[in-house]
Amino acid sequence: MLHGRPVAVLGGVRIPFCRQNTAYADVGNLGMSVRTLGALVERFGLHGQQLGEVAMGAVIKHSSDWNLGREAAMSSGLSPLTPGITLQRACGTSLDSIITIGNKIACGQIESGIGGGSDSTSDVPIVYGRALRRRLLAANAAKTTRDKLAQFAGFRFGELKPDFPGVAEPRTGKSMGEHCEDMAKEWSISRDSQDQLAVASHHRLAAAYERGFFDDLVVPFRGVSRDNILRADSTLEKLATLKPAFDRVSGRGTLTAGNSTSLTDGASACLLSTDEWAASHGHEVLCHVRDAQVAAVDFVHGEGLLMAPTVAVAQLLARNNLTLQDFDIYEIHEAFAAQVLCTLRAWESEDYCRTRLGLDAPLGRIDPAKMNPLGSSLATGHPFAATGARIVASAAKQLRERGGGRCLVSICTAGGMGVVAILER
Repeated sequence: MLHGRPVAVLGGVRIPFCRQNTAYADVGNLGMSVRTLGALVERFGLHGQQLGEVAMGAVIKHSSDWNLGREAAMSSGLSPLTPGITLQRACGTSLDSIITIGNKIACGQIESGIGGGSDSTSDVPIVYGRALRRRLLAANAAKTTRDKLAQFAGFRFGELKPDFPGVAEPRTGKSMGEHCEDMAKEWSISRDSQDQLAVASHHRLAAAYERGFFDDLVVPFRGVSRDNILRADSTLEKLATLKPAFDRVSGRGTLTAGNSTSLTDGASACLLSTDEWAASHGHEVLCHVRDAQVAAVDFVHGEGLLMAPTVAVAQLLARNNLTLQDFDIYEIHEAFAAQVLCTLRAWESEDYCRTRLGLDAPLGRIDPAKMNPLGSSLATGHPFAATGARIVASAAKQLRERGGGRCLVSICTAGGMGVVAILER
């Protein structure tokens, strides 16, 4: 992407993000993706047009959602000749989808495409244990009724116990929140600083809605026009009443439901192209994707699960001959307020930057006023695979409003990974 053709971001669309088991409880990933892609097609006049690729993603999905990118594209109004692919990298999924489309544009494989994602924690796949699954498969393959019934010989009611999707890391058995609690303790992140960041996120998002920033970015769905997690009246006093959510026994727990993202349903998508395709179709280029980077940490053996963006950003800056201060906007995904604060503290740490990142000096401090100026995941919510495209669409419009500049996008993910990118106008 750095050395290929310029990758233009033309804009994005999303549906309002909604708390689990509320407005979208019975919609599912495909329904949310179709609404979002359809709105993008409508906004950019893409009806019947053939794009190079649609890349969508989902983290929690049913087996019937085998290729959301293709199925959603076929119901979106695009030409049915538009290919589709479905990707997944936990919370970085739709940023990865955008990077995938961007790389294809950069190397000349396609001229235009859409990157995005959806997730539902309301409509989750619930399966039965292996023993019952084997019985059902054997019964389905049996030829006669007698043979089908024979597969249930020795059946026990315990086999009916369902398996629900887990939120714990398979290699540690700990949830993301528990891992982040460990990080908060390691970096001495206070409860008050986390609550302050959460309140600021809600207030900034509310202000952006009030001034109409999201009028062309968020399309109504199911009677909802704004993210229903947003609390414009959030205060430090209210958040201070909440009990720790992940460490309830040590007396030192600082992560609460108020300074952690809620389980959320939603979808988002962005349109990308070459400059030439944009001009020939009458679309303004909001910004360009300059470069991107993915990194991982060894969280199984002691590193913080959500610290990989610190590594990815250091690598990205070095390759582009930039400093951490060379940005006008920092869009840092707020998985937890503590995660954001740990990341900022690590970049300021001489020891961490020297021993872990291999740098001669700390990356340094960023201006808090430039970080998530319109709020972020703590206020919008976080449908895992939709967050990246939400951030890119919002950042691209902010750069257009400013008349130019540079944005650093940073997203931590489950599995100890980080996905980051540079947007420029």
